[in-house]
Amino acid sequence: MIQAPKGTKDCLPKESYRWQHIENVLRRTAAEAGYREIRTPVFEHTELFLRGVGDTTDIVQKEMYTFEDKGGRSITLKPEGTAGAARAMIEGKLYADPLPIKMYYLNNPIFRYENPQHGRLREHHQFGMECFGAKEPSADAELIVVLLRLLKNLGLDDLKVHINSIGCPVCRPLYHEKLRSFLRGNMDHLCRNCQQRFERNPLRVLDCKEDRCKAIVTDAPVMLDMLCEECSTHFSGLQALLKAADVSFEVDTHIVRGLDYYTKTVFEIIMQGVREGLALCGGGRYDGLVEQIGGPSLSGVGFGLGMERVLMELDHRGIVLPEPLLCQVFVVQTGEETVQAAFSLTQQLRAAGLKADCDHTGRGLKAQFKYANKLGIPYVAILGGDELARGVVKLRDMVSGEEQEINLDNAALQIVQIAAATEEA
Repeated sequence: MIQAPKGTKDCLPKESYRWQHIENVLRRTAAEAGYREIRTPVFEHTELFLRGVGDTTDIVQKEMYTFEDKGGRSITLKPEGTAGAARAMIEGKLYADPLPIKMYYLNNPIFRYENPQHGRLREHHQFGMECFGAKEPSADAELIVVLLRLLKNLGLDDLKVHINSIGCPVCRPLYHEKLRSFLRGNMDHLCRNCQQRFERNPLRVLDCKEDRCKAIVTDAPVMLDMLCEECSTHFSGLQALLKAADVSFEVDTHIVRGLDYYTKTVFEIIMQGVREGLALCGGGRYDGLVEQIGGPSLSGVGFGLGMERVLMELDHRGIVLPEPLLCQVFVVQTGEETVQAAFSLTQQLRAAGLKADCDHTGRGLKAQFKYANKLGIPYVAILGGDELARGVVKLRDMVSGEEQEINLDNAALQIVQIAAATEEA
């Protein structure tokens, strides 16, 4: 039997309503803050990620799905969403529009070749929000507040905000030197990847997942102690704005994020309780990314939220999302002479705005009722030979068992009114 590739997962029809519920909440909350949707290709030129994400990151070094197409071009399946959004913004010349440019992407497929984990697959999906052309810390604060609001709208409200600043090209080189001095005495104990990162980007060592490297950097120098005036002012402004918005946060100097384009603000939303320490999502500022991939000098800030991880957390907390009614009216036919009329009535009910269906499998009368009852369909419209001859349809309330006859000529309108009155009651 052919199976789905390792690290991928089907979303079956019985589960898709959960995704749709989350998508509706995310769209609504993003729109409230003035963000509009962007959709970008599932693959990009590899150079975009080499220049944007950084060739010293684990994503580029270990996790990208890269291949050569038939034209000899190096192509990569998207390992993250921000670089593609920035590329589309540049190519579409959106920077000529009034700033800032606020955009979001939804169910963006992300591909990373790594050992599949619960909530993180080789193909997973992200919701992300990106704001280009806003240099003030209010843009950072807004995204954090919007992120908390949309998670709360999903029922996830017991969360912690961790923030940090990792400086900018002005102050970070001095920090790099200080960090190298600290790491130099432990070079032999660093993993092979971190030894390679030592000269090119020592900040990546702080993000290493190897236990021995994590132990070494426990007492490493802190970037916050070496921020330039601009970065320090920006970080202080962010904290003041979060306090003004009654957002509780913790300054966490160990957050650096796993992408090279980050500058100044980085943040993560951390779960509490038995899952304390696990990041639900994260993001930060990337003021040099747009210019780095060929665009104008334009600041940016954003975040990415894994859809599978959100679903995992909802399940862990026992939060049940409302399941929509699959069908409101099932039209039962009793024989060959009523098939066409039943089919026609079904279409009329749908045109009137009801979720309606009829039998397509040749079931008998009892089997049709059993099917409707199993699906929890509230109404059954019975169209037998006798009803058809008298120009009526019999409507049964499947909860109370009550029946009433309705004129077939305007049955759809009457059934809509009956269903609406029941819902209001």
